Amino acid sequence: MSDKLKSEIRALRENSYIAHVGSVNEEGYPQMKAMMVLEHASIREHYFSTNTSSKRVVQFLKNPKASVYYCRHDEVWSGALFTGTMEVCTDRETKAKLWVEKAVLGEHTISSWDYYPKGIDDEDYCVLKFTAQTVNCYSGYEIAAFPIEDV
Repeated sequence: MSDKLKSEIRALRENSYIAHVGSVNEEGYPQMKAMMVLEHASIREHYFSTNTSSKRVVQFLKNPKASVYYCRHDEVWSGALFTGTMEVCTDRETKAKLWVEKAVLGEHTISSWDYYPKGIDDEDYCVLKFTAQTVNCYSGYEIAAFPIEDV
């Protein structure tokens, strides 16, 4: 894998504020949902917050297989598809790690309190922890697939 492609994968991960998260429904069909990216700490682990009562949480509890896709389409079309597993985290420590009072996402400011009025201890607030195993990347005319350890 080229250093250019590795850099593009890291840039997509670090500069995205929206990711497309894939799950598998009860009938075995893939489902996609755009979710806010609130952290960029690791290429292997990706965290998202959501409602504990959501359809997505039910799907991940039944089948943890997941994908996360980041893309950009400005001067160069690029995309990185991470494949792995999703864990639903309801412990206070993990929830506190991702909690933000307000998030600025592009032109929008979002308050976590609007979604979770009881804050970190809100029963309907949980964290999704995605652990990547592989990544497929397309950038310009270069395409590659490899284990996450190679990035």
